[in-house]
Amino acid sequence: MTWDQMQDLMWPATWETLQMVGIASVGTVLLGLPLGVLLVLTGKGGLLQNPTVNKVLGAIVNVARSLPFIILMIALFSFTKWLVGTSIGWEAATVPLTIGAIPFFARLVETSVREVDRGLVEAVQAMGGSTWTVVRKALLPEALPALTASFTTTVIALIGYSAMAGVVGGGGLGTLAINYGYYRFETAFMWVIVAELVVIVTLVQLLGDLAVRRLSHRGRTGRTRLLRPRAGAPATPDEDLVAH
Repeated sequence: MTWDQMQDLMWPATWETLQMVGIASVGTVLLGLPLGVLLVLTGKGGLLQNPTVNKVLGAIVNVARSLPFIILMIALFSFTKWLVGTSIGWEAATVPLTIGAIPFFARLVETSVREVDRGLVEAVQAMGGSTWTVVRKALLPEALPALTASFTTTVIALIGYSAMAGVVGGGGLGTLAINYGYYRFETAFMWVIVAELVVIVTLVQLLGDLAVRRLSHRGRTGRTRLLRPRAGAPATPDEDLVAH
């Protein structure tokens, strides 16, 4: 296979991989972030401490994390077809990618949020801040560098999952590697695909590390301060604290 032939196949497959990873990443954050925060809030000493809810959520997350991605993908064939109208292709692969990454990311979020200084949380509460205020003004801003690192790890895991999805027709670079590198014994082409995946993962890691460094620097140079009420207008409890 010539280089021109490889390029004609690789660009569409690369775009498919980026699309499925991008959509799955957004879905994972939208669902995994609140789930991880809820695990902290309902855990021991949390603002919404509820052992029953915490144990149920923890059990669901643990079970979902224990399923190998290939098995999860096969198990979700019917649901995927009902949701997107097909069980093959990159659109279909997005569904199990998201579902498989949510519990993974939720546990990382839980770990990141638990590391926030308890004293800061107590300070917000002492000023009359609600649970939502504590989450929005203290927990998430203070945990942002760790959350960014967790998101980077999750995206890299999704790239690996997307390649595995190619085994069962998930589209993207994984399917290309299976169809040409394995079934047609185009070993050189397979290694080119592997090299491209390594480049993509490296770029994601570099961007993630850069974001973490900048957020960490901002956290060191900034400070949490009380907002002064506007002249003639009393401050509300939820406006008392802001994280810079």
